[in-house]
Amino acid sequence: MGTKNKESKKLSKKSSTVEENTDEMMSKSSSEQNVGGHADQLKRLQEKDPEFYQFLQEHDKDLLEFDDEDTDDDDETEMDGEEIEDDEADTEQLVHADGKEVKSSTNVITTAMVDAWCSSIHENRSSGAIRSLMRAFRTACHYGDDTGEDAKSKWSTMSSSVFNKIMLFVLKEMDGILRGLLKLPTSGGKKEMIKDMSKTKRWKSNNHLVKSYLGNALHVLNQMTDTEMISFTLRRLRFSSVFLAAFPVLLRKYIKVLLHFWGTGGGALPVVSFLFLRDLCIQLGSDCIDECFRGMYKAYLLNCQFMNASKLQHIQFLGNCFVELLRVDLPNAYQHAFVFIRQLAMILRDAQSSTKTKKSSQKANQSSKEAHNTKGKESFLKVYQWKYIHCLELWTAAICAYSSEPEFRPLAYPLTQIISGAARLVPTARYFPLRLRCIKMLNRIAASTNSFVPVSPLLLDMLEIKELHRPPTGGVGKAIDFRTVLRVSKLTLKTRAFQEACVFSVVEELAEHLAQWSYSVGFFELSSVPVVRLRNFCKSTNVDRFRREIKQIIREIEANSEYTNKKRMTVSFLPNDPAAASFLEV
Repeated sequence: MGTKNKESKKLSKKSSTVEENTDEMMSKSSSEQNVGGHADQLKRLQEKDPEFYQFLQEHDKDLLEFDDEDTDDDDETEMDGEEIEDDEADTEQLVHADGKEVKSSTNVITTAMVDAWCSSIHENRSSGAIRSLMRAFRTACHYGDDTGEDAKSKWSTMSSSVFNKIMLFVLKEMDGILRGLLKLPTSGGKKEMIKDMSKTKRWKSNNHLVKSYLGNALHVLNQMTDTEMISFTLRRLRFSSVFLAAFPVLLRKYIKVLLHFWGTGGGALPVVSFLFLRDLCIQLGSDCIDECFRGMYKAYLLNCQFMNASKLQHIQFLGNCFVELLRVDLPNAYQHAFVFIRQLAMILRDAQSSTKTKKSSQKANQSSKEAHNTKGKESFLKVYQWKYIHCLELWTAAICAYSSEPEFRPLAYPLTQIISGAARLVPTARYFPLRLRCIKMLNRIAASTNSFVPVSPLLLDMLEIKELHRPPTGGVGKAIDFRTVLRVSKLTLKTRAFQEACVFSVVEELAEHLAQWSYSVGFFELSSVPVVRLRNFCKSTNVDRFRREIKQIIREIEANSEYTNKKRMTVSFLPNDPAAASFLEV
């Protein structure tokens, strides 16, 4: 008995040690997934310790009869279990509100599936149906991408009708659904509301739905080419613009896309894009308003590089939109306006200094003259181009629109100086169209701010140009639209059409300038110099049409001067008296 107990103890010790070795070898083999290596280990065990191997044969045959097919069966069972769980989850999501099951394939989104989700969302706001619909929306937004099918999505194919149904339902209903989940007002809101909401548990459990909706919609916007589809999508996304306060990266991407559509889109797309941008500035404030100001100004400049009759209306629309956006935050807009107007002043200063250097270098050698000529030409062309002139017109419109606001009124004087300097930079007949545009801007600023701007010298200098006193050797010529040109050719200078357009434009702008001060107590002094210069032109010209036009405006000026002189003879206040400002006011 004692010997048997000793032998059994030895066997138990050996079995324990060998079992530990076997467990280690089994763990290594399982980690390496090499079933053949396990069989080799058992053979080596038989050679080293035949007694223990015999013990295993008697007590644990299953271990020695290990087969490769067992592991394959286990793996297949696990995979089948996962597929069953997925199928069960899909089946649970496809249960209709009335209890009927909707059959579906694994990768195809069907109309029945979408109808089931929509019904469940409408009736009981099912969170599972919302998540399924958002996954389908993601698949629809990425459908047809060149990068291939989305590995995260269980669905990869759908028909055009299903695609249309998903897009329409999500774009029309998702804003209300998200607001209902987050317990927010049905429309509107400010960024403070979203910031307060972001601290709640309700937001943390549903913010991924908001981000998925906005992010996937942005992706599909970048893929669309039809302007009507883009406009419809932006109209629907505009209701959810306040949610972008929680996603700064998405906000910047949306602003970039909206600026592109605003500057280059056709039809109703620029209007829809601008309204979206305006809502962002109103709702989010400082988070995006600076970027919108700079982006819209840059987009406006890109559209102003070239000019023709077809682009004129579009550029005017872009300018009106920019001026309207400034109204959202006038103090902040003043900072941007000051910087941009200062840039225009610096460009004009460089051009003027180059022109003065060119005039003062007459005694230099020929090579230095050519260098100065090239530099001076490049400098003044930076001013005498459409981009610069349209910038002046843009800020003129802004100051005229907000002339009564204390933020913008101080900008009127520096802008007036810049416009006057640009008009006088190159005083030649070829740039008469540009000078007339500058004079129109000055008249607008003077009328809106009720300030005196010396416009008459700029106009009367044009009448003394020698090209207007020569006979038109170039024939009648074509009619000139000064709205679409800044410079005319040398052949155009010799045409009768150009001479008539210049003289009639001078008379028109001078009449507008003097009409602003026709009720002023100092109208006689203001109009005396223009009358003298108009008479000199009338004597020097040989064209009867010009004489009749000039004589008519002289008679009107003299009649108004006589009327104001009679009225001011009856007043008792001094010229510096505040009552002089209300002279002849009804």
